[in-house]
Amino acid sequence: MRRVIVQSALLSALAAYTAFAAGPFLWIAIMSFRTTSEISAAPYALPDTFHWWKYPEAWFNSNYETYFWNSTQVMVISVTVLSVLGAMAAHCLARYKFPGNRIVFFLIFSSIILPPQITIIGVFQLLVEYGLYNSLVGLTLVYISMQLPLTVYILEGFFARLPQDLFDAARMDGYSDFEIFWRITLPIGMPAIATTVVLNMIYIWNEFLFAVVLLSDDSKRTLPLGIQRFLGDHLEDTGMLATGLMIAVIPIIVVYVFFSEKMIQGMTAGAVK
Repeated sequence: MRRVIVQSALLSALAAYTAFAAGPFLWIAIMSFRTTSEISAAPYALPDTFHWWKYPEAWFNSNYETYFWNSTQVMVISVTVLSVLGAMAAHCLARYKFPGNRIVFFLIFSSIILPPQITIIGVFQLLVEYGLYNSLVGLTLVYISMQLPLTVYILEGFFARLPQDLFDAARMDGYSDFEIFWRITLPIGMPAIATTVVLNMIYIWNEFLFAVVLLSDDSKRTLPLGIQRFLGDHLEDTGMLATGLMIAVIPIIVVYVFFSEKMIQGMTAGAVK
């Protein structure tokens, strides 16, 4: 009886949290198919008619296509570089013992503690000096530098738990250091890498502060800046606001669904057997 009560309490708490977390998203999703007049008449009602035309209108009439493509470029390049470079650095720190190993790791860890906002003036001056201000290349480099410490920190903890016997066997088979990384560490570490991929994608896709400071041309705006402009253009059009927000949210949901299983494996892996 006690076990049933405990399970019921846990399920109730989980259901309450799910409703709290998913409720606003579902509400926005429903509103994205309704007009502002329909929402004003019944804010929480289901659509009588699904107005699919709102999505192409928001996409083509508000320059969303440009903002979406800019964000996609920045995110894909940043996440790819972060995954490869971060995995290599984490593999080195986890598997090779050299003088200053822990000092380097401590410096990487300490950079995570500092809020990135304190670097924004220095980053701005640096990009202006090197001619990278108001460019997607400069913004991409900033995102890579900001997220690399966290990526290395997460992957190093996972790679350090890999059994040494795997690497000793690879050495006996004649594998080079580079081959050990690509054939041993990388395949086994995919759950942890998937975790960093999702975290980095969510951060970069939604990042606003550095984008608004480092980009000035409308043709180079990323999606968060485009949403800000969209909000200004449709401040009183609640229905179109919901449609614009859903366009920005859907890619992240797709990515999470695709990587969710490996992400959970990476976050719950206490040891590799």
